[in-house]
Amino acid sequence: MRIRRTTPLSGLARRSRVVAISAGLVAVAALAVPSAHADATGTFSANQLSAASDAVLGADIAGTAWNIDPATKSLVVTVDSTVSKAEIQQIKKSAGANAGALRIEHTSGTFSKLLAGGDAIYAPGWRCSLGFNVRSGSTYYFLTAGHCTDGNPPWYTNSSNSTYIGPTVGSSFPTNDYGIVRYDNAAVAHAGTVGSQDITSAANATVGMSVTRRGSTTGIHSGTVTGLNATVNYGGGDIVYGMIKTNVCAEPGDSGGSLYSGTRAIGLTSGGSGNCSSGGTTYFQPVTEALSAYGVSVY
Repeated sequence: MRIRRTTPLSGLARRSRVVAISAGLVAVAALAVPSAHADATGTFSANQLSAASDAVLGADIAGTAWNIDPATKSLVVTVDSTVSKAEIQQIKKSAGANAGALRIEHTSGTFSKLLAGGDAIYAPGWRCSLGFNVRSGSTYYFLTAGHCTDGNPPWYTNSSNSTYIGPTVGSSFPTNDYGIVRYDNAAVAHAGTVGSQDITSAANATVGMSVTRRGSTTGIHSGTVTGLNATVNYGGGDIVYGMIKTNVCAEPGDSGGSLYSGTRAIGLTSGGSGNCSSGGTTYFQPVTEALSAYGVSVY
């Protein structure tokens, strides 16, 4: 799910869909059954796994996310509570001879977009979380989720929209989920930290990496990276690619918030399912991609 933005004002249904993480995660993994086209050890080739991934994308079932697990040479397909048994069969049918490569995992709740790093930021009508402060030369910006910056809104430090931060100057969603906002108000501080944690560099995630997330709704929560290069179908044509899969929880308003490991910036909160009472699965946009796209760096 994408963690939707929290919408403090009424009448903005499109915005409010973006940041909410729903009920907790209950993962129930089904064993992959090798097909006649698997090798002698019951595993599938990289080409077969890629074909299976393309097939899941082609099935276009909202509430699904998938990534290749290199350890088991299977395609992990996570389905939320809205995905029916018939739709799971549709996914398997789409995979054809590679259906045995699929490992179906169920999560309760529904995938939705989740809207110093982790602080609340406000656009007219909704709230998200700041990801990381960045710079290019003497110009300062912050990164957040692309589904938050969709429409290129102005940004403020408070819900009354009385203290201006600056404009959205770049936004990419769907396919990616990152956006960038320029600091135009010199009175607004922009430290290179996430809360009290100094951020001095950026890095790519690795499976098993210990990570921490900070967001304006639920504060600080930690966990591990459980998958890489995940594709998430939030529905309505909103499909994002190359996401980091984690077992860290998040809730509405956490969208765009920071994922970090020690002093290293890792990702921006995109969405997922679950909550911080019962746990959840959350997906993150890799921050290195956003830094490269906008030619900026953490500091």
